Amino acid sequence: MKHAKKILVTQSYLPPLTDYVSYLKTLWGTKWLTNNGALVQELEQKLADYLGVKHVLYLSNGTIAIQLALKALGITGEVITTPFTYVATTTSILWENCTPVFVDIDPKTYCLDPKKIEAAITPKTQAIMPVHVYGYPCDVEAIEHIAKKHHLRVIYDAAHAFGTKVNGRSVLSYGDVSSLSFHATKLFHTIEGGAVATNDDALAKKMAYYRSFGHVGDDYYMMGINAKNSEFHAAMGLTIFPKVPAIIKHRKALVELYDTILDGVLFRPEISKNVIYNYAYYPVLFTEESVLLKVKAALEAHNIIPRRYFYPSLNTLSYLGTSQSCPVSEDIARRVLCLPLFYDLKKSEVQKIAKLVRKNL
Repeated sequence: MKHAKKILVTQSYLPPLTDYVSYLKTLWGTKWLTNNGALVQELEQKLADYLGVKHVLYLSNGTIAIQLALKALGITGEVITTPFTYVATTTSILWENCTPVFVDIDPKTYCLDPKKIEAAITPKTQAIMPVHVYGYPCDVEAIEHIAKKHHLRVIYDAAHAFGTKVNGRSVLSYGDVSSLSFHATKLFHTIEGGAVATNDDALAKKMAYYRSFGHVGDDYYMMGINAKNSEFHAAMGLTIFPKVPAIIKHRKALVELYDTILDGVLFRPEISKNVIYNYAYYPVLFTEESVLLKVKAALEAHNIIPRRYFYPSLNTLSYLGTSQSCPVSEDIARRVLCLPLFYDLKKSEVQKIAKLVRKNL
């Protein structure tokens, strides 16, 4: 019996196989497969130019990117961060033996609320780690002002923000360093992968050492780790990279179609006019969790698989050992759902999904 096709919340974009193979043929000639090969270097330069930053270091994943940033900046104390994000943001802080201090989110943007940051600053606070949730930029100017006032470092988790701009600038040009994820589910991906982006020459050099065991020739310059990525992964990135404008354009069209059908019946994050958005996700906010669960079940009955992204609010994680109240995040986490959005999603499928949502409200 043939099973009906499932429409997942996301699906990886795959370029024409012949385009990818053309890069692979060079590897069979050079046999240089890893350790900062030519394709990795080419990808880093193209990404730096596109993302509007001086330095991009290509890494094995987006989680190690956050860890490298924390280590390179010497962060050992408290890190103010958001509870409304993927768990990797919090666990990276914990993994580096730092202490996450959760500050609640803005109910309109779902990003870290800068108006609540200063009340959470203590003598142990060393950094702020906001997240550009769903690719929507944080209030970067307010956060920059607070960080300078209190002499704090800023590490942005920009896993969702590839291509997003604010005030005509790449969102990655703000803060000391930004981390990126190039996981297969992302708008731009390298199957597995990530990066750190910074305009700080010394910091970039330090993270480059950390990425490869602290190696300089035959000497070990400093303590490091293996955060490198391979030429095969870089080849996928180079193959997809020229398609990014078309990918974003098509995703924008799908989002606009969703908006047309769902206008007036669901809440969406606010986005200011000074933002060029990348259309990374399509989150919708329901009036009650019970309505969300009803809609989710109705979609799943039609082989449409949305995702409760992000759920639960991370301040409620059992292994934290402490209780930090973030009522806005906890409320939104219970009521938010991401609907399917990816390059190969058809407009007819968007219409079907949106109509099912309206029908079951």
